[in-house]
Amino acid sequence: MSACKACMAAIVWIKTPAGKSIPCDATPRYYIEKPRVGSKKIVTPNGQVLSCEYTEDPAKATGVGYVPHWATCPYARQFRRKQNG
Repeated sequence: MSACKACMAAIVWIKTPAGKSIPCDATPRYYIEKPRVGSKKIVTPNGQVLSCEYTEDPAKATGVGYVPHWATCPYARQFRRKQNG
């Protein structure tokens, strides 16, 4: 586990099948997979990125995954600009 350099939140790095590492919030979340219509994203433990909706109800959940940190970090836009420019 590490910390976001911008907001200091705890993050975990999950490797995708293509070998790219994605920073994610450290707390796992239940999700309901909704291909093509889900308004949220989740990264599964094996690195798949899925469209979904989050749920607090484990009985309704499709699985457990991690929210990409760029979706929750208040500094995501600033950090991305710094990295690219």
